[in-house]
Amino acid sequence: MRLLLAFIAGGLFGSGLLISGMTDTRKVQGWLDVFGAWDPTLAFVMGGAIVPMAVAWRFTRRGAPLAGGSYPAPPDPVLDRRLVVGSILFGMGWGLAGLCPGPSIASLSYGGSGGLVFLAAMIAGMALAPAVGRALGGVRA
Repeated sequence: MRLLLAFIAGGLFGSGLLISGMTDTRKVQGWLDVFGAWDPTLAFVMGGAIVPMAVAWRFTRRGAPLAGGSYPAPPDPVLDRRLVVGSILFGMGWGLAGLCPGPSIASLSYGGSGGLVFLAAMIAGMALAPAVGRALGGVRA
């Protein structure tokens, strides 16, 4: 049952990414180009995600998940070097490529080498992150 729910949720998420244009790198880069040809339509995508998520978080405060298990612990609210550097790198990659992890996987469904190259680079970065963190002076990755 849990795998079925995960499959349904993943399918809905991927469909939402495709319908909203989050897999279109030009649309994402247009959103980020606030001083040029700015495309504000992704603000509606964010609003459409934030509102239901706020409602969902209200329900997580009660009981256990419907599919069993437990909710993960809230993240540490401390802004450390690891979080800041990771956020900067994520933003730079998103701005340069026009993709982030979810849309890059969804974009594989309609071909194109750009999404595949991005996904390979993202996986390589994830694999290298622990070693780079240790080399930079004990930053956990």
